[in-house]
Amino acid sequence: MFSTDSSTAPQLVYLVYGKDTYHQEAVFSIASALAGMRETPGEPLDIQVFSDNAEPYRQLPVRVRPLDETTRQSWSGPHGYHFRAKPVALRKVLDESTLALLIDTDTFFHASPLELFRRIEPGTLLCNAILQRFGTHKTTPHYRYLAPLLSARGLADDQTPLLNSGVIGLHQSDVHVLDKTIELIDECFPLMVEGPYNLEEFCLSVAAYRSCQVRECPDLIHHYWSRKELFRAKIQAWLRKHEAAPLTQEALDDTRLVTAQLPRPPAIQRLGYKCLTVGMPAQQRQFSLEILYGCYRHKNEFDQACAPVWWEKAKANAEKRLGKPLEPQLLERWLNQPILRLALGSQRKVIYQHLTHQQAS
Repeated sequence: MFSTDSSTAPQLVYLVYGKDTYHQEAVFSIASALAGMRETPGEPLDIQVFSDNAEPYRQLPVRVRPLDETTRQSWSGPHGYHFRAKPVALRKVLDESTLALLIDTDTFFHASPLELFRRIEPGTLLCNAILQRFGTHKTTPHYRYLAPLLSARGLADDQTPLLNSGVIGLHQSDVHVLDKTIELIDECFPLMVEGPYNLEEFCLSVAAYRSCQVRECPDLIHHYWSRKELFRAKIQAWLRKHEAAPLTQEALDDTRLVTAQLPRPPAIQRLGYKCLTVGMPAQQRQFSLEILYGCYRHKNEFDQACAPVWWEKAKANAEKRLGKPLEPQLLERWLNQPILRLALGSQRKVIYQHLTHQQAS
């Protein structure tokens, strides 16, 4: 599967540093890529991981490239913008290889990674998804602070498509797109008075505009940039089961059971929960629904692992509505509400202990 000539083999690239959570995401994403490679036997692929910690990857067939603090700061550029490292890392790989794709850690594959590379050719940028047009929402910070400058220089207009950079795939002949992205990040960062949120993918969108064809790949990967807690719970359950041996047939098969669907009860069950809670006080109704979502018994073990996340979400959302913490006494009173108490049965104590332990920690 892996080539001895990294200049010709497609390069799947990860950039991972910091919290253990990001390394866990990357390990699972790589495992799902390896599971997908079984669909394209005999074809080469190299996986590179730029990382501050090689240990999580020791059992995986990847090349770990050390990323020390000095290098990371250098890649973050003159303004210390950490996502600037994404185009820099990909640019480095394309100095050495013909075809490369940088993918975020919060992803997993539905198919062989080589299917993504088949969408990359000279003159083409592969991104995760094409979003809206630049001029769709003119109140955004990007538009207010950057549109006049970019328009005056002929770099962007209201029709510029905005891209999600969870995937950035390029041919070596198109590294100018990355060079322009880095240049724009450095120029635009000081202009973003309200902060540089997603500046790297915005600058990539501008750099690609009119200079190359843009393709997307949401059908081939899932990028869980929202509802992260639920997907992280699935992934951590996979790691608990397979971390010691992530390349076994069972481990690779199980990556396909970590699905892109939110682990919610079936529609008929959700309707039943709504009927059950309709008579509750308004403040408790949504709280109770989300608690009950976490109590549904899923056949999929990785969906089942999300139960505590639903409970935590119920508490967090209730606190947001109340504008204050949900203290243990009030939490206990809500869980003891007669209808909910009857519906929860013995799980009521488990939920209370989980939520109060979470608050204490």
